[in-house]
Amino acid sequence: MTCPICGRPADPRYRPFCSRRCADVDLGRWLTGGYAVPTDEAPPDGGPASDREPPAQRRDGR
Repeated sequence: MTCPICGRPADPRYRPFCSRRCADVDLGRWLTGGYAVPTDEAPPDGGPASDREPPAQRRDGR
């Protein structure tokens, strides 16, 4: 098995990563939104959505 971050062989202590550094890089990507799990759910009100109109272009005056 190779490290999903850098491709080096995985270390059993940090599996599936090769080191603490690569494990921390992966955690940082999750915490900052670098990874996203796809879903069919609609975003909550006020959340970003690609199918919504930008506020300046809304037809209802809001």
